Amino acid sequence: MALVTTAEVCDANPQLIVSGELRALQPLFQIYGRRQVFSGPVVTLKVFEDNVLIREFLEEKGNGRVLVVDGGGSLRCAILGGNPVVQAQNNGWAGIVVNGCIRDVDEINGCDIGVRALASHPMKANKKGIGEKHVPITIGGTRISDGEWLYADTDGILISRTELSV
Repeated sequence: MALVTTAEVCDANPQLIVSGELRALQPLFQIYGRRQVFSGPVVTLKVFEDNVLIREFLEEKGNGRVLVVDGGGSLRCAILGGNPVVQAQNNGWAGIVVNGCIRDVDEINGCDIGVRALASHPMKANKKGIGEKHVPITIGGTRISDGEWLYADTDGILISRTELSV
């Protein structure tokens, strides 16, 4: 999949776009990490200004999955930092998409993993452990469910109900 661009996927699958099986996220995200192109099955998480559950997920084996975190779009603190991203890289996660902020950008940019986030912010998140795992989330007007597939490159991010073979 690494050689196929999101634009090519869209061009090759107009029927999936019409049916809603293939959706593009709004272009809200900044690109971080060394892996600009990544894809994999989605794991969803919904939190707000709290990073405990994010850390717990990234301590697990990633097996090429992509963690998609609905952080409510908060720009008041970072919910993902360098240490969990290093751990995600070492545990085999393909990428992390955060509807919220990150910090430790230089450290994250040194990691061989794909990271998308709204912005960077120096303040850290709360540690209450509140959130919901494996629930449908909506980011930028797009509904994303656990187990769907995410494809990201420098053009944008696609969500597909099924794994695409182009």
